[in-house]
Amino acid sequence: MPPPSNGTRPSKIIATVLADSFLTLHYSLADLDGDEYVSTFGLSPATLQMGSGQLAETLEQCLLGMAAGKRQVFQLAATDAFGAHNPRLVERIARSALPPEIELRVNSLVEFSSPDGAGNFAGFLRELTDNSALFDFNHPLAGKALRFEVEVIAIM
Repeated sequence: MPPPSNGTRPSKIIATVLADSFLTLHYSLADLDGDEYVSTFGLSPATLQMGSGQLAETLEQCLLGMAAGKRQVFQLAATDAFGAHNPRLVERIARSALPPEIELRVNSLVEFSSPDGAGNFAGFLRELTDNSALFDFNHPLAGKALRFEVEVIAIM
């Protein structure tokens, strides 16, 4: 027997992005001057699992509550995007202390193993001399205010 009617129709439930959602979306990241760093618009959309580390946590926070089919632009201050640039994460390392198999090219990312061997991290090689290399271990977008545009295509 159907439930008694109170004269109203049941409302359609609209799926929104949750902290553990699996979704398909288009997105772009640019600085406030319009220099674009990444964009899937015009390409195949991205598919990701929220909370898995595929997208920065600060960017995931922008997606929470968005519905499929919605497009939105977020402007993030540097501290709300990838944080302020930390000068303590810029380090000069003697070339003799670097593994000889590492190819050193200015303006490239160099991957290092963590001291405990449990993982890897990358440093951006800013400067190279005969005796040393200057690495920046900040996120490449640290210290930049960003424009994050996103279109949620589907929530699964």
